[in-house]
Amino acid sequence: MDRLIVERKLDSLQRCLARVASRRPPDVETLEADLDLQDVLVLNLSRAVQICVDLAAHLLSGLSLPPPETMGAAFDRLAQAGILDTDLSLRMKKAVGFRNIAVHAYDTIDWHIVFAIATERLVDFEQFARTVASRFDPA
Repeated sequence: MDRLIVERKLDSLQRCLARVASRRPPDVETLEADLDLQDVLVLNLSRAVQICVDLAAHLLSGLSLPPPETMGAAFDRLAQAGILDTDLSLRMKKAVGFRNIAVHAYDTIDWHIVFAIATERLVDFEQFARTVASRFDPA
């Protein structure tokens, strides 16, 4: 694995998560009423998911495992390889589902889900980032 690529992606991921955390609304009604806030959260959450998918693919490549057929399958493969626990793998796959709706069907976004991700699920991205970073820690 290319350490520089991983470090840059982890930095980008942290910036996206920080942006979401800094703009997190107090309630879903505030989010529903603010189009700019919706854009900030959805854009940064979508980017965060894509970065995690890229990191997962990079990890799989470094393990000489075949590329996944879908973005969600990347997290399944990491769980099968013992790198991710099954629960985190499932949560990351759900994040991919959100990203797909955000990118391909923006008009059908459920703002309650966006609010829940922004207020309760950023820890999943952080846990994934720690897992990736730990692959570079000296043994």
